[in-house]
Amino acid sequence: MSATPPERRRVVYFGTPEVAVPPLQALHRSGHDVALVVTRPAKRRGRRQAPTPSPVAAAAADMGLAVTCDLSDALDVEADLGIVVAYGEHIPDEVLERRRTVNLHFSLLPRWRGAAPVERAILAGDTETGVCLMDVTSEIDTGAVYRRASTSIEPQESVGELRARLCELGIGLLLDALSEGFGDPVPQSGEMTWAAKISTSELRVDWSAPAEHVLRMVRVGGAWTTYRDRRLKVLEARLAAGTGQPGAAGSISLVARSGDGPAVMVGTGSGAVELVTVQSEGRAAGPAGDWVNGARITGGERFE
Repeated sequence: MSATPPERRRVVYFGTPEVAVPPLQALHRSGHDVALVVTRPAKRRGRRQAPTPSPVAAAAADMGLAVTCDLSDALDVEADLGIVVAYGEHIPDEVLERRRTVNLHFSLLPRWRGAAPVERAILAGDTETGVCLMDVTSEIDTGAVYRRASTSIEPQESVGELRARLCELGIGLLLDALSEGFGDPVPQSGEMTWAAKISTSELRVDWSAPAEHVLRMVRVGGAWTTYRDRRLKVLEARLAAGTGQPGAAGSISLVARSGDGPAVMVGTGSGAVELVTVQSEGRAAGPAGDWVNGARITGGERFE
C-alpha cells in the first residue's frame, strides 16, 4: 500500500454484529466511500418472529449504503481495500486475491487467534489484551500486522465493556492507517493460543473452582447453574467480603442487610461470591434477593 494514500478510500466492508457497527459509522463519517457492505443473513430471534437483519445491515441501511449477504457480490465492486470487523465467516481466497483486505482483530496476536478472543482473554485471567490491524489471509488470523495497540483488562470489566474499548482502539488504528499509510506489515511472532467459540456447556458454573474463576465466567456472559432442576443464569456477581467463613462449594447462605433483601452468598472452592442479578428459567432477570424470596430459599441449600 502507498505510504501517502488518497484522502478518500473506496472500500468494501465486511461485518455483522453490534461491535462492527461503530467502525462502519466511523469510516462513513470520515468521508471514505463505502462501496458495499457485506454481512451475514438475517436471523430469526424467535419461532414466530420474522428474520431480523444483522446490526451492521440495519446501520448500513440507515446510512444509505448498499448491503448484501452474498460474498460473491464483493467481486463485482471496484474498491481500493476490503475491511473486515467481526464478519463471522471465512472470506474466500477468490475475494482476497482480487484486493488487499485487512481485519481488526481484538487480541494481541498471535495470542487468541479465532472466534472468541475477548472472552478467552477474560476466562484465562489475562491482565492485558489489545487490537491488531492485520492482513487477511486464507489461514485464519495468521496475517502480518500493520498496527497494534494494547490495553489493560480491568478486574471487574465485562466482555461487553472490554470489547467496546477495543473497538474504539481499533477505529483509531484503522483511520490512522487510512490517512497516514499502512506501511510494511510485521509477521506475527511468539506463542500462539487459540480462541475457540465459547460453548454453553463451558459456561456452566463450576462452584468448586476459586471465586475469581467463577467471576470471570460471569463477566464473559451466559454463566449458568441449576437449582431444583431448573437453570439459573448468573448475570452479575461480585466477590463476597466480610461474610465470615464461606460454606461448601455451591452452598447458598443468606446475609441480612438493612433496607434491602438478603445478600445471596455462594461458597466456591476458594472464597465466596455474592449473586447480584440472576435470571431463573422462563422468568425475567432481577435482583438475586427477589429470586431467593420467590423460590423461598432459607439458606443451607446448594446449587447442583
